[in-house]
Amino acid sequence: MNMNWYKFSAPSAFYPLAGKLIPWFWALAALFGTVGLWLGLVVAPIDFQQGEGYRIIFVHVGASWMSMFIYVVMAFWAAIGLAFNTRLSGMMTAALAPTGALFTFLALWTGAFWGKPMWGAWWVWDARLTSELILLFLYIGFIALTRAIDDPRRADKAGAVLALVGVINIPIIYFSVKWWNTLHQGASVSLSKGSSMAALMLWAMLLCALAMWMYTIAVSLIRVRGIILERERHTEWVKALLLQNAAAKPMIAPIAQREAK
Repeated sequence: MNMNWYKFSAPSAFYPLAGKLIPWFWALAALFGTVGLWLGLVVAPIDFQQGEGYRIIFVHVGASWMSMFIYVVMAFWAAIGLAFNTRLSGMMTAALAPTGALFTFLALWTGAFWGKPMWGAWWVWDARLTSELILLFLYIGFIALTRAIDDPRRADKAGAVLALVGVINIPIIYFSVKWWNTLHQGASVSLSKGSSMAALMLWAMLLCALAMWMYTIAVSLIRVRGIILERERHTEWVKALLLQNAAAKPMIAPIAQREAK
């Protein structure tokens, strides 16, 4: 039996689906994160060049990957929203932005902690570091722009344009170590050349990255559910949902009745 996935583009259909998926992604995030950090921080051996300091890569690399990946996903949703004028697209873009900003900040912060003992400086105006900093400004700019506009539909369109323009920064970040002479080391993992890391270290890093991916999905789904309720609060299905929840939780009954009026 074929499932009509297009129906989930409606907020009323996507809201309950997201609620069912969230616990699964939380569980996967906890599982992958626990195993990955245990392998990376406890089991993996000391690096012969960097010593114990290399272990920061188990957080830094995944955060760096997610900072770029989330922005690409935001640009995808932005393009869908502009092309098909779907309400859910703007909500998803808005839900992803804070988590993308968090991972970008985490990538810069952990990079600084790694750079101090390795390079002798917390920060250098390296091509990759600078382009990653620009990515953080793009996330912050997107959040500030969309929240400064009162009309959600206009805010979605303005944010979508910024997301699509800013996505050009992603290949600059990725290829910066190849295009310019930078201090930042090249990729340790490549689809064409394989991995230069020991298998145990690679598995630990990949599991930590998967944990961040699962975390991103879970948090974004929670956030988009909140956005859906806020924007759709005057629709009949949200009013019915609030009254249904009020029946199960009497303490929120006054709030539900006020919103349903």
